[in-house]
Amino acid sequence: MSLLSLANKRLNPLTYALGLLPNSGRLLMLGLAGVVSLLLVLFLGSALTTLEERVGDLGWTLNAEDSLEQRITVVAIDEKSLAEVGPWPWSRSQMANLVSAIDSAGAQIQLHDIVYAEARPGDEAFLAALQSAKGAVLAQVPALQSDQSVRAGLLTHPLSSISCNPAATGMQFISTQSFVAPNAGLASIPKGHITPIVASDGGIRKVPAFICVDDRPYPALALSALLQATLSENWGATVSAGESLLGPAQILRLESYPGLDIPLDAEGNMRISYSSLPSNYRAISAVDLLNGSVEPGILENTWALVGVTAFGQGDIVPTPFSGATPGVELQARILGSLLDVNMPYTPRAANGLLGFLSLIFAVLLFGLASAQGRWSAYGLPAASVAFPLVALALHIQLLGGAAIWLGWVFPALYSLFAAGLLLLLEQSRIRSEHGRVFANLNSYLPRDVAKEIAFNLPSSSINAKRCDVTLLSADLRNFSAFGEARPPEESAALLHVFFVRATEIVEAHGGQIQEFKGDSLLAVWEGDHSNSAQRAIQAAKAMQVSIDKELLPQHPPAGLEPLALGIGIEQGPVLRGSIGPAHRRSHTMLGDSVAITLRIQEMTAELAQPVLIGECAARHLRDHKLESQGSYLLKGLITPHTLFALPFTASSGRDKSKQPKLKVVAGSGRQATK
Repeated sequence: MSLLSLANKRLNPLTYALGLLPNSGRLLMLGLAGVVSLLLVLFLGSALTTLEERVGDLGWTLNAEDSLEQRITVVAIDEKSLAEVGPWPWSRSQMANLVSAIDSAGAQIQLHDIVYAEARPGDEAFLAALQSAKGAVLAQVPALQSDQSVRAGLLTHPLSSISCNPAATGMQFISTQSFVAPNAGLASIPKGHITPIVASDGGIRKVPAFICVDDRPYPALALSALLQATLSENWGATVSAGESLLGPAQILRLESYPGLDIPLDAEGNMRISYSSLPSNYRAISAVDLLNGSVEPGILENTWALVGVTAFGQGDIVPTPFSGATPGVELQARILGSLLDVNMPYTPRAANGLLGFLSLIFAVLLFGLASAQGRWSAYGLPAASVAFPLVALALHIQLLGGAAIWLGWVFPALYSLFAAGLLLLLEQSRIRSEHGRVFANLNSYLPRDVAKEIAFNLPSSSINAKRCDVTLLSADLRNFSAFGEARPPEESAALLHVFFVRATEIVEAHGGQIQEFKGDSLLAVWEGDHSNSAQRAIQAAKAMQVSIDKELLPQHPPAGLEPLALGIGIEQGPVLRGSIGPAHRRSHTMLGDSVAITLRIQEMTAELAQPVLIGECAARHLRDHKLESQGSYLLKGLITPHTLFALPFTASSGRDKSKQPKLKVVAGSGRQATK
């Protein structure tokens, strides 16, 4: 084996697996699928995460809730409001009027998804309106993706009892040194951040529960609203690691809101729930509220979210429901999930659960591959489609039913690659086995016959066809006596050498072995033309030199005639094919051409000629100056046949002067001398 082939065998997992026991090879393919899946997740993590998120959102969008959210109302500064009141931003006096209108309409608390960074005329009236309202929270924006340090306004109302120092807590929270906050004149009004986590595809799926600025944690707008609603000045909170494998990575608890466990991921983010249809969130136009033209009681005991929804104002984000959704809707979704105590999260053991699911897929795929037959042929392709769908369906079910974001990409990838590699292995194994079967058949039968048997079902009918061929029959004369006098191992070795060398010669001259029978063989060349006859006679000459003169023992045991090679050649039509019952077929070649060739070969001993040629083949061998041996009534036949021999040469080793002169004796199958 060459170094290149050895290296290819070792480096090609499929070739290596085919050399193992079947189950060992399947285990190797399952392990290889795991390695490939891990590498894809490692190097294509961003793209696969985007795919997982977008398709995984089907757990919400396929069965989204359609009940109206009555606790939260969006006060929209929309196109209608801008058309009547004027372009954005409005004056602080106008915003004071809006705050008062919201409060007068009965809202319990109002959340402004707007940052009032600059000090402007009318701030005093605006501040007074906010302070007189039942409850109000303003927005501030810590900048997470800013390339420049921006510090505008004044950040206020951080959480207490939470340390942003990783060395002290052992936890890493999101932090920044840049922010845009309301101006210092509004410092007394509670605030919360509205900074989302923007994914690589532009989607917004997570919001930090709090962001550390100057080592102080500032909560999200929805959390600030919850704290403000308690009317408590205690903004203490704690973050602890998840308490169970099926629980979140971290849990945020508010001291003034007992019983509320807010699930966070390892970075301290809350996942936004898209379980409700956008139409569930009731919205009223700000100008209608200012004009007093809204339905009475529409804001009674509700939480009002004030935000700019007018197109072109920049507060537009993509969601699973729409590519252009007002940002204020995200705040409504977060707030609704908090009020429902139903925040979606990823379990701490998510990777382990996905690995366990992949293991289940591996066991099932191993069983399908081991079953072989139709289970393997049809089951593995079906599993490559079904198992990824099962992984996705499980994710969708957990998300829709328990607000658990498990994920699905890794087991889907693994099952796809594992099924594909196992199918490739099984098909390669079957192909290899078919190749071995064909090779074994071809060692007993001609190639075209072996191919027909290997790729067709047997039948009980005659499957044969007529064709014109050139035949060569070669026989070891005196082999029976030799076999009687010598051990069978020696006879078998001699016969093996004869068959091997004769086959090499026949195939080198374009022929093929039809059959080995006893101590003789029958070779065939397609066609009964000059070319096939020339090839047959050349093969006969090569056999005489290579076998008769070189391989056969030159000094036989005492009392035994020397071994010699007799060859007969003839052309003619034959019937070639398979006969017999379907469970025990026999490949054969029938016709008088076969019988004539065999009888011609038998005559070589009686005529003391190593090679005899029938009259049909002799017509195409005139350039060989054949010598006629006379006409003979061959054994078992009724028509005389003229036989020809190769001319005498010094290398032939026979004395022409001692050759008998023969003639046909009428009525007898025997020849006589004169």
